[in-house]
Amino acid sequence: MSNEATEPSLIGGRIVTDEGAPRDGWIRVEGGRIAEIGEGPTPDGLRPELSGHWIVPGFVDIHCHGGGGGSLTSTERRQINTAVAAHRAHGTTTMLASLVTASVPRLREQITSLLDPVREGLLAGIHLEGPFLSAVRCGAHDTDMLRAPDPETVAELLEAGEGEVRMVTLAPELDGSVEAVKQLAEAGVIAAVGHTDAVAEQVRPAIDAGATVATHLFNGMRPLHHREPGPVGTLLDDERITVEMICDMVHLHPTVARLVARHAGPSRTVAVTDAISATEAGDGHYELGSLPLTVTNGEPRLADGSLAGSTLTMDTALRNLVERCGLSLPEAVAACATKPAELLGLSERLGSIRTGLAADLVVLDERLRPRHVLKDGSPVPAAPDSAASLAG
Repeated sequence: MSNEATEPSLIGGRIVTDEGAPRDGWIRVEGGRIAEIGEGPTPDGLRPELSGHWIVPGFVDIHCHGGGGGSLTSTERRQINTAVAAHRAHGTTTMLASLVTASVPRLREQITSLLDPVREGLLAGIHLEGPFLSAVRCGAHDTDMLRAPDPETVAELLEAGEGEVRMVTLAPELDGSVEAVKQLAEAGVIAAVGHTDAVAEQVRPAIDAGATVATHLFNGMRPLHHREPGPVGTLLDDERITVEMICDMVHLHPTVARLVARHAGPSRTVAVTDAISATEAGDGHYELGSLPLTVTNGEPRLADGSLAGSTLTMDTALRNLVERCGLSLPEAVAACATKPAELLGLSERLGSIRTGLAADLVVLDERLRPRHVLKDGSPVPAAPDSAASLAG
């Protein structure tokens, strides 16, 4: 990956757009934006400063807790910077910071610490994954801190976010959840259904109230049953719902991921990492929120064996969708970039390769591995050594 600081003006390769099949061509970058896209030979025979087999838009991750040894739930700025750098090096140019269940005062503190990184463009917003979750399907969330949503607490957390809380996950069977969904929707915040033991009849009112996302479908949910579709069947089958998938092939079998992607289609399928601080930091002992976990062979698990997030990066998610789930590269790009950008209301700025959009680009080799990553036209350096960064 390039470590140069200068903005390249011409990039060559097979360009993956949302307008049809990939095509050989070039992209001219000017002032951090895509100034021109062309097919065939470069203009005036100029040699591209960067080139690769494929050029795709920068990835957009709407569910991420950390990476490189840094946690996005930390109030330390260097940890936040480290996490973002680790994922940018793998092509994620836009991401939400996902917080896990904690006390309301602690969540307020964490939200406040993320406001500057969001306003500086390091992050695209904040996702609250908790505390409004089911204790039966809580996964790696502290059961002592779980609670049903009430209007005052929802308002308090949104107020702390000063408009930067973009998504809140909740379990629709909890008392007050439908009212909370309406409250979130009225505030312009995405309401997501997740970590839920609800039956179908409890999920539908939340969708009707304005919920639009399924938080990591299948994971942290009552399983699909042929006589009780539960949250999985109800969310997947409703055209109003965008479904997240953790595409590490540990959380979901490739066949299941393929079935979901085929049913939901490119307009409703989003790949997420659910990555924790252990991502790109190696096996060992870590924490997610207040809970200790152990990473072995890249799999984070609690003491009881439950999965606790992932060590996935978005470039691996893209490869898994193509190589192990059978999606076309344009379909995988839609899941990793175009659709999540649209969900966040950012499609007029990023998520696709179109003239006028930000030059957030990933240049891939023939094996779909990043050779270069650009954020606003500037090359992204490789992730720093996490241990050195955090020892700081």
